[in-house]
Amino acid sequence: MGGVLRALLADAPVLTDGAWGTQMQARGLEPGTCPDAWNLSHPERVEEVAQAYVEAGSRVIITNTFGGTRFALNRYGLADRAGEINRLGAEISRRAAGARAKVFGSIGPAGVMLMMGDVPPETLREGFAEQARALADGGADALVIETMSDTAEARLAVEAAKQTGLEVVACMVFDSGRERDRTMMGTTPEEAARVLVEAGADCIGSNCGQGIEGFVSICRRLCAAAARPIWIKANAGLPEIIDGRTVYRQTPEGFASQVPDLVAAGASFIGGCCGTSPEFIRAVGKKLSP
Repeated sequence: MGGVLRALLADAPVLTDGAWGTQMQARGLEPGTCPDAWNLSHPERVEEVAQAYVEAGSRVIITNTFGGTRFALNRYGLADRAGEINRLGAEISRRAAGARAKVFGSIGPAGVMLMMGDVPPETLREGFAEQARALADGGADALVIETMSDTAEARLAVEAAKQTGLEVVACMVFDSGRERDRTMMGTTPEEAARVLVEAGADCIGSNCGQGIEGFVSICRRLCAAAARPIWIKANAGLPEIIDGRTVYRQTPEGFASQVPDLVAAGASFIGGCCGTSPEFIRAVGKKLSP
């Protein structure tokens, strides 16, 4: 384990940040448009989101680059600006973090299907490598590969990210199966842990897919399967569509009530995913404070 993770884990568990998409929508991002493009057009609003999490106590914040591969950006005609978008995303979060938080560059799924032959593995790996290099150039302290359902894609992303020399967190989504303990591809936490560690991940975990209650057993299983720090970012419950809007019913207090169980299960990094906000992070922070 390198210096960034070791320094953070000297005072663990580490409070990370919450959702970005809904926070940007609250600042005017239209649903269906490209969030990553705001690094070009509205950097000040992106920085407001990052700053809000720093003010809430986050010791790690991510970057507005979840859809930052050339493949995902191609849907918006922005593939040729992937490097710029990712570099700016890291620079924006870096400004907001200052000396108060570390910046982990966000790398999400590419939006192409390996198993369907949409792109060759080497092409996908190079796309992830392009994104990772730009995040490193922008000042990211580490990289976090998020919301992966396919371990083959996650492996390529980890291998590409490791080429930067930065430490890499790798997270899967477990939201399928009778117990909601498998990825969409049917992978168990134990199988995912093995693949991610073999690929070189310095920290493994899970984000998105379900509410925080379901993460306790997933966290325990990941912790038992691998000698790595565990990163957990749960949703604020499952979404409901009300009058055309996506609504999450979970409250900050209800979310935070599960934090002691997550800590007992071995979580090293705890934050929130879809539907969470700075208020959720403050509530989690209170549970983590001695």
